Amino acid sequence: MKLLVLNSGSSSLRFKFYESKGWKRLFSGHIDGIGLKNCRLRGDIETKVKAKNHTQALKIALAILQESGHLTHPKEIEAVGHRVVHGGEKYHNPTRITRTVLKDLKKLSDLAPLHNPPNIQGVAACQKLLKKATNVAIFDTGFHATLPEHAYLYGLPYELYRKHGIRKYGFHGTSHKYVAEQSISLLKKSKKKYSKIITCHIGNGVSLTAIKNGKSLDTTMGFTPLEGVMMGTRTGDFDSAIIFYLHDHLKMKLSDIDHLVNKKSGLLGLSGISSDMRPLWKILQNKKYKQYAAVKRAYDAYVYRLAKKIASLTVPLGGLDALVFTAGIGESAWYLRRDICKQLAHLGLALDPTKNKKTIEGKSGLINKPRTTSVVVMPTNEELKIAKETVTTLQK
Repeated sequence: MKLLVLNSGSSSLRFKFYESKGWKRLFSGHIDGIGLKNCRLRGDIETKVKAKNHTQALKIALAILQESGHLTHPKEIEAVGHRVVHGGEKYHNPTRITRTVLKDLKKLSDLAPLHNPPNIQGVAACQKLLKKATNVAIFDTGFHATLPEHAYLYGLPYELYRKHGIRKYGFHGTSHKYVAEQSISLLKKSKKKYSKIITCHIGNGVSLTAIKNGKSLDTTMGFTPLEGVMMGTRTGDFDSAIIFYLHDHLKMKLSDIDHLVNKKSGLLGLSGISSDMRPLWKILQNKKYKQYAAVKRAYDAYVYRLAKKIASLTVPLGGLDALVFTAGIGESAWYLRRDICKQLAHLGLALDPTKNKKTIEGKSGLINKPRTTSVVVMPTNEELKIAKETVTTLQK
């Protein structure tokens, strides 16, 4: 079976094309800047393109697949797996997208106004251009459906949860589920304990999840992806009264505050330079850089908050068998792994310096010293997980 995996953003369309036999990835692409003059196709082929909306972007993607020889005709695509950020409390499992489901997803846009609407636009594009393909939604929030009530409720009046669904939902679920499964397999082969795991998805967005016997018990992102640890451009946890202060005393508009806490904070806000860890780490190599102090301030706060959250997630687990690092920064920033684990030595964490430095992005392995708590680097592959769950859904 040939199938497409789509991740539709507000101005982007990420797509991967798979053959289910052997799970071979045939093509990977990312159309960025939809509706903008600088719209480009990146990935296996890179070129400038013109796409006013997601339907035009998908049309370009299908044309590229045909030009590359991986697709003879769009009719060959039997299914499309869609990353849908929010399924609310109704949708946990992979779900065939019907008119009723699509109507529900539109209602859930109130909970994810930045994510669900473009996800829905991706579905609409497929329904228009791939009329014979079955569309399946894979929900970011789905893996966290096992959170107990005491973990997902906020200290707000219960009526706000009951009537309006205000609670912790958690995100990056597909990634956490995939790396947990892969890490458990690795730990089993290595004859290590694996029932109590904390997975750390550390990219521009960051979330950590406590997983016991394969189930999510708690996670750092909440009602929205803003909650949790400090991220590339997001604040993470902070005193919510600051919002009132910014509004009342600095006369900031709510829309500007929303932009501030989601797009201008985190590593970018504290360093004043970048949300990208790579240039920040380069500056940290030489104290003579004039930006050194600002970057050190941001980096130290970032590491501290990550370590503190990891430690807090041992509470629902009742201990820790393995700590797993994944996503762009988690897989590639050996120095970040080193500095986080130094602050968590009391949990039995101690890295093998050589193994830690040698394990780079895209490579998996155990990087801890012998007879210490397991630390795993495990590449994430959300698209492959979506592809497999899409096929499984069609076979039911």
